[in-house]
Amino acid sequence: MALSPAERLARLRLARSENVGPVTFRDLLHHFGNALDAIDALPGLAARGGSKRRLKIAHAADAEAEMAAVAKMGGKLLVLGDEAFPARLAALDPPPPVISVMGDIAKADGKAVAMVGSRNASAAGRRIAAEIAEALGAEGFTIVSGLARGIDTAAHRASLGTGTVGVLAGGLDIVYPEENRELQKLIAERGALVSEMPPGTSPQARHFPRRNRLISGLSLAVIVVEAALRSGSLITARFALEQGRDVFAVPGSPLDPRAQGANKLIKDGAPLVENAGDVIAALGGPLGHRFREPEPPSYAPRAAALAETDEDARARILSALGPTPAPVDEILRQAGVTVPELRAVLLELELAGRLHRDPGDRVSLLPEA
Repeated sequence: MALSPAERLARLRLARSENVGPVTFRDLLHHFGNALDAIDALPGLAARGGSKRRLKIAHAADAEAEMAAVAKMGGKLLVLGDEAFPARLAALDPPPPVISVMGDIAKADGKAVAMVGSRNASAAGRRIAAEIAEALGAEGFTIVSGLARGIDTAAHRASLGTGTVGVLAGGLDIVYPEENRELQKLIAERGALVSEMPPGTSPQARHFPRRNRLISGLSLAVIVVEAALRSGSLITARFALEQGRDVFAVPGSPLDPRAQGANKLIKDGAPLVENAGDVIAALGGPLGHRFREPEPPSYAPRAAALAETDEDARARILSALGPTPAPVDEILRQAGVTVPELRAVLLELELAGRLHRDPGDRVSLLPEA
């Protein structure tokens, strides 16, 4: 069922409110069934989490202005639950609450493969990335990447004629790097651009992991071409594995630090690929996960408010949390509480600004302000 204009606006407001990340957004919708009731509950939930001040809730006027800004530049703002919201992103755990798109986002709903790699790529690395992207495009695959220098740029340019999606770390109207201004324009015209950030947002370090998660989330598989051991490309590969996608790697020289990350992926079990045929064969063979299109999520109201966790259970949860990130499953085991009790307390703590979520479903407790 299509969202009402009021609910669409409320979901954008909820997503843009203080301390509401993707996990909290998802949990609020799962419980209340709609963003209108969730927004009304935010102040009380934050207070229960220990907040000493009033939570900043996004105003309707600001949400309307964001929608208008995206539309003015020729884009479309999609909230979770919209019919046009990419099915693969909607099925992520948690899904992104809001994305802005420019161009034909439907290209990502078919056979889409991500290609990522070193910004400081070698000439050989850029060449093989372009060859694989071009050949996959000729077989009907859409190429997804992050519009960075090096491998990303080579993959995008090679697939402009067949279909490419660029995922941005900043707003749709922000070009980064500047040298890719014309490429970004061409992708918007011939393929699609996607961003989680509001217009006018300059990319910052904390935005890139979210961008990388969308790159893998839009794709059936991720191909890594040249990546250092500590690189964003390996973060994308990790997200892909968590999301149930396949990860492939192009081998490189052991003497080149830019190849160490891709080579390690191969050592850890990623299929070695040298050309598009290897990728297609792996996706269709026993190595491939045979990814199935997910069902869109549905949210049904459960109660007027989250059930309060008794003080003893709350104390055990707080005792199990600490400044060092720990898996949520470990917190659950140590605290000896139910999943709903833990989720409720974590949600309240996050709204109060006292919880930090790390990749891999790990959480840590922040000091009280």
